[in-house]
Amino acid sequence: MQELVTFIVRGLVGDEVELVVDEETTAAERILHVRVPESERGLLIGRQGRTIRAIETVLASAPSPDGRRPAVKVAGRP
Repeated sequence: MQELVTFIVRGLVGDEVELVVDEETTAAERILHVRVPESERGLLIGRQGRTIRAIETVLASAPSPDGRRPAVKVAGRP
């Protein structure tokens, strides 16, 4: 899942941007923390969160080996 999120986000914000994707697993879901520079955060979230919700939809359609629901959290980097 980390590789898929990295691939999608790189296409949105560009290859030259510093991007970090960390994965955290809870009992019910798999949380992917995406860190991008503050200036790129708006591109990733989109208008009214449409882009980030679309990314979550793509992740939900990808097969999950453990059956946990994916969630994406966006954080800015200075």
